[in-house]
Amino acid sequence: MKGRKRHLLVDTQGLVLKVKVLPANLTDAQGGQVVLQAARAAFKRLTHLFIDGGYKRQFEDWVKETLGWTLQVMQRPDANFRGIWWPEGVPMPPDLIEELGKKTRGRRSFVVIPRRWVVERTFAWLSFNRRLNRDYELLPETTETFIYVAMIRLMARRLAS
Repeated sequence: MKGRKRHLLVDTQGLVLKVKVLPANLTDAQGGQVVLQAARAAFKRLTHLFIDGGYKRQFEDWVKETLGWTLQVMQRPDANFRGIWWPEGVPMPPDLIEELGKKTRGRRSFVVIPRRWVVERTFAWLSFNRRLNRDYELLPETTETFIYVAMIRLMARRLAS
């Protein structure tokens, strides 16, 4: 199987709860459904998810209907904003100019998205493991196992210090 994606479910600390390595031709929402269905039985107390803005559409409805969990979408304040059309020669109201300034200002600079950094940090932790930097494994289950081993190693090192 060429081309794989790692789909992770992490806790609020960034520690991996569940991982699935799936073909790259699946969308992120489809992969997320597979991971959440696998995690549903193992984590019965799980009731709330923080999700990226890319999962917003049908995935959000699927989680609410199928699993009954609540969701909070973590998204840039200016996400999906391309601008507005305004007729030439017609003055813009000052309140609209101020609102547009707020939306477009974030495009030019870095914006911290709440809770998003947790998952990015987890991927950074995993990148410290040489075996996980490239997709060398024949079976996706082997990659999943190495991700669990990497997280066990990280947690054991923290307990020891």
